[in-house]
Amino acid sequence: MRKPTELELFRAAKDKFYAHDDRAPLTPEQQRSFKALAYYPENPALIVRARIDRDVDPGTVHMETTKGRPQEYRRFGLVRFEVDGQKAEVTLYASAGSRKLFLPFRDATSGSETYGGGRYLDLESDGKEIEIDFNYAYNPYCAYNAEWNCPLPPAENWLEVPIRAGEKAFSEH
Repeated sequence: MRKPTELELFRAAKDKFYAHDDRAPLTPEQQRSFKALAYYPENPALIVRARIDRDVDPGTVHMETTKGRPQEYRRFGLVRFEVDGQKAEVTLYASAGSRKLFLPFRDATSGSETYGGGRYLDLESDGKEIEIDFNYAYNPYCAYNAEWNCPLPPAENWLEVPIRAGEKAFSEH
C-alpha cells in the first residue's frame, strides 16, 4: 500500500477541519453536506525555489477587501519564476507583528477553475531565498462564506499564467 504524501495528509486534515470544526468558514448547513474540497493533482513543477529581490518600495500597501475595509501590509520583496516557459513575478507581503510572509494572487484560472477573488499562500523565508509551493494555494474564507472579510490580491499579483495547483473553486458558493 502506498504511503500518502505530506500534501495528501495536509489536505485530508483540512477537509476534516472543514467538515467538523466550528471554527471552519462553512456554515452549519454547508458542513452537513460537505465531503471534501476540490484540489488540483499535486504538481511538482509548481514548487518554486527562488531568490527574493528585496529592492522594492517597502511602503505600506492598503489591500482592498471583500467587505470594503482595507488591510495594511508592507512589501517584502519580489520573486521571479517561470510557469510552463512563461515568465511570472509576484510580490511577497508582510504584516506588522508577523514573521510569516503573505502571497495573495490571482492567475489565469481565477473566476473559472478557481475562486475569482484569488488564492493565498502563507510562507516562511530566511529573507534571501524562498520556496513557494503552489500546491498549498488555498481559497480565502470568503470563498466559502460571504460573512468573512478577505484581502483581495493587488494588481501587481495578477498573473497571466495559469497556476493549476492547490485548491479549486468551491462549488457550493
